[in-house]
Order: sequence, then structure tokens, then C-alpha cells
Amino acid sequence: MFFRLKPRQIPFALATCMLLTLQTGGAMAAYPDRIIKIVVPFAPGGGTDIVARTLAQEMAKELGVSVIVENKPGAGTIIGTQSVAASESDGYTLLMGTFANAVNPSLYAKLPYDQHRDLAAVALIARSFSIVVVNPKSKIKSIKNLIAAAKAEPEKLSYGTYGTGTSAHLAGELFKHMANVNLTTVPYKGSAPAITDLIGGQIQVMFTTVASAAPLIEGGQLRALAVTSAERSPAFPNLPTVSEAGVSGYDAEAWYGLFVPSKTSPEIIDRLNKAAASAVKADAFKKLGVNEGLVMVAGPPAELDRYFREEEDRWRKVIQDAGIKPD
Repeated sequence: MFFRLKPRQIPFALATCMLLTLQTGGAMAAYPDRIIKIVVPFAPGGGTDIVARTLAQEMAKELGVSVIVENKPGAGTIIGTQSVAASESDGYTLLMGTFANAVNPSLYAKLPYDQHRDLAAVALIARSFSIVVVNPKSKIKSIKNLIAAAKAEPEKLSYGTYGTGTSAHLAGELFKHMANVNLTTVPYKGSAPAITDLIGGQIQVMFTTVASAAPLIEGGQLRALAVTSAERSPAFPNLPTVSEAGVSGYDAEAWYGLFVPSKTSPEIIDRLNKAAASAVKADAFKKLGVNEGLVMVAGPPAELDRYFREEEDRWRKVIQDAGIKPD
């Protein structure tokens, strides 16, 4: 049904349209006009928290508003992730997603959110690797030595993890599968107690983060065998990859990516993506690249979406094959 305006109504209708256009455009142009929050689904002080706080500081310079970090730990990142998935889609609440977000759908039969339905990708901020380390007094001096020792004494060698489904745990499970060896898994509540036992000789190997291992490697308290990434790291140029050292095709990474509620407008996502891309070029991130073993990315949203789906697929198979269940 069409309505014909009377001549005297036309100026009013045009003015109304112009006002609505200005209001809509003005609202978009005004974004952001208040504090932006990045939810970190871990306790303060860990690697994810450090990356998020550095990112927040640098993004604030680009966006012109304060960007803060809110820690919401619990349930293997589920609590923090759910809080963002249920938030307003206005660009003011972001999630610092990690490796855990890609593996949780395979660990838990039911989640209170659907990652693909309820969250939208903003930017893959960085990828990181782990280091395979042993006690310096150990006779194991290479990945080939580790494989040979594990095959010579099945189930007698053990590796420490800092929680079921963590990158350290699944990196070890992937190694066991691809190298066709058996290592006994010993779970710990964090990397510090696991490393203490590795130094003390209670366990024989760990797949651990650069931040937790690098000072001890430098100090001679740990021996590094290889990095878990697909390519050698500039931070450890003399360390081979696990793939180079004897397990062809091996690749296990951790990562950090920004997400927002799924109905967030493409314009806001683009604004946040550009701010993140600018942030990772800062000197503060160059320092993190060395200290945390990070490779900065900050590509377009589609890159994070593709990467996330690939991570989901590859770790689903590892989890299913190993019969891993949440604690």
C-alpha cells in the first residue's frame, strides 16, 4: 500500500528523513564514546592477561577511549566466554579468546553458548609456541633421544601438564600420537609446580610456554630440545622444530584472538580490527614477542574465523583419539 503525501507534508517528511540519517550516521561516527572492556577468561598475571593488558593499552591510543581488562576466570574459560556471548552487541565488550575456546566444544558435551552462533571474530592477535624441555641431567638430549627412550621403556617416562585440555597437555598428546610412543600424563595446577617437579626429577619432560621456560633454560636449570611451532622461532634460532627433529608434520600452537558478540555491526568490527592491527606494531608487543614467544598477526576477521575452525577440527581428533575428558 502506498501513501501520497500532500504538498504541505513533504518538507516535514524530508526533514524527518534527514534527522534520522544524521542520528544513525552520528551514532556510528561517535563510536567509541565510552570505556571498552576486554574480558580475559583467566586469572590475572598469566600469559593471556599480559597480552590483553598490552593490547588494551595500545588500542586505547588508537580508539581515543580507555580500554580496560576484566578478569573472569573459571570453568576452563567458559564463564568469561559466556559473559561476552550474552553481552550487548555494541562493541564495548570484547573477549580475549584462546586455544581453550577451540578445544572446549570437544571436551564438554554441552556449552552455554555456541562460539560460531554467539561470537564474531575481530582479529587473530598472535600465535605462540611451546618448548619441549627436560632436566639438564637427563640423558635425553634430542627429540630422537626422547622417542627412543619412550619406546625402550614404555609408560616409564612421564610428562607434566598444567591442566586437562591445555595447550601443554594436547601438545603432548599430539606428540604421543604422531611419534607412536607412550608417555604417562601427570596433571598439575599450573606450570610452576610442574616445572619444579621436572627440575627435581619427578617427571621427565614438559611441553611448556616460553615465558615459563626461557629464564630457566638460560640459567641452565632446564634443557630445551625443540619448539612446537611449524617454523623455527627467531627468539630461539638454534632450536629445531619438533618436526625437523624427528616427528615430521608436528605443529602445536597456542594463540590469542579478539571476539565480540555476533550481532555487532561490521563497521564496529572493522574499527576494532584496525585498532588491533595498529596496536601490535607497538614496541610493547615487540618485547612480548621475545618474552612470550609470540608471532604477531592481527589480520582481517576472516583470518581468525578460518584459523579458529581449523584449530577446532585438528584438536577434536586428538581429544577423541586420546579419550580425553574434562576434570
